Amino acid sequence: MSDRPYVLLSCAMSADGYIDDASPERLRLSSAADWDRVDSVRASCDAILVGAGTVRADDPRLLVKSERRRERRAERGLPPDLTKVTLTWSGDLDPGSRFFTTGESPKLVYAPSGTAAELAPRLDGVAEVVDAGDPFTLAAMLGDLAGRGVRRLMVEGGGGVHTLFLTDGAVDELHLVVAPFFIGDPSAPRFVQSGVFPQSPERPMRLAEVTRIGDLALLRYLVGGARG
Repeated sequence: MSDRPYVLLSCAMSADGYIDDASPERLRLSSAADWDRVDSVRASCDAILVGAGTVRADDPRLLVKSERRRERRAERGLPPDLTKVTLTWSGDLDPGSRFFTTGESPKLVYAPSGTAAELAPRLDGVAEVVDAGDPFTLAAMLGDLAGRGVRRLMVEGGGGVHTLFLTDGAVDELHLVVAPFFIGDPSAPRFVQSGVFPQSPERPMRLAEVTRIGDLALLRYLVGGARG
């Protein structure tokens, strides 16, 4: 087994690189057709990951929605839903959020050593809290996931998590959906934050596919020495 899963990072952004605006309501960047595509991609994976900030802000279910896709997973001997994964430095997670209360598959929370020890009793019965080291490392988390049989991991954000995976060189494939408008607000969250990225003009990603989804464009990149 590989020392880490194949990592597929998925994101929708505006034409100028923002994943939301600065208003209290969540900005819709995608479409029904694209959400169906995302559901299909989810169904092909073993686990799905979002950061704790996304769990707090969006209260996502992170389920496979199509009943037919759920049935096909069962036919392949897989659970209907993916293992849900989040990572947190602070431990600020509500055990009543839909991340924990929906779906029958395992829920895993990775945290630094001190945070993990404090968080485990609070999430007892709704999730397994995993000590990812002090300091926290992606390598420890991804190695643990591989040991649990996760071969294909879908990462859905937010911006800090995207940045962490990309700067760490832990992404094999990138699905980037571009919406046909601009945000233009420097206070709004961007697709990635500042950092040192292995993906540079000297080491560019490889464009594997461009797909039109209505007025959206899906760009599928293979990153670095992408596997499998």
